[in-house]
Amino acid sequence: MTRVIDGDTMEVRFPNGETDTVRLLGVDTPETTLNRVSPDEFEGISETTAGRDHLYNWGQKATQFAEDELEGKQVTIAVDEQADRRGYYGRLLVYIYVNGENFNKRLLTDGYARMYDSSFSKRSTFRSAESTARRTSTGLWDFEDTSTPTDAPASEDSDGSSSDIPPLPADGDYDCSHFDTQDQAQQVLDDSSSDPHRLDGDDDGIACESLP
Repeated sequence: MTRVIDGDTMEVRFPNGETDTVRLLGVDTPETTLNRVSPDEFEGISETTAGRDHLYNWGQKATQFAEDELEGKQVTIAVDEQADRRGYYGRLLVYIYVNGENFNKRLLTDGYARMYDSSFSKRSTFRSAESTARRTSTGLWDFEDTSTPTDAPASEDSDGSSSDIPPLPADGDYDCSHFDTQDQAQQVLDDSSSDPHRLDGDDDGIACESLP
């Protein structure tokens, strides 16, 4: 494992030296930028400031957990014949095994992720793991909020330009083709110092320089 992008997306290097980006099959960890978290995707987490902050914090925890468990280590990856080989944007969809343990399932068991509703052979096992975590208030499911639901936070820009940013793709990652303008891509880059979507290929602080 060469790099953890976030809790469910990584880069791996194969024994032949080739590298690829993989997306963990059947799981979805919270986003790691505050204005991208989606409480409506996590049953029981309210669409409030407290709910959004809670998921943001668990997105960070999931990324750190993945780094601690995977980064720089030798892992085994496996695809699923009942699932798509790759996601919408080219990521290889895989299970990751560490010392024989399915890391995807562990994210669910330890409350770092929800089950991602898609076609794959381990749906029943994964759903059971998520249900148990929710029932026992494990990890991100340990949440209680009595505040009044609110709309998602509005843009801080007076012209509302950030509201024009396209919604996050289904596989949880942007590339430059998703944006109409460089300004949109720049706002996403500025939201995260780690550039999880790799919009700044030459590390000069400017995202998607080819866009108008």
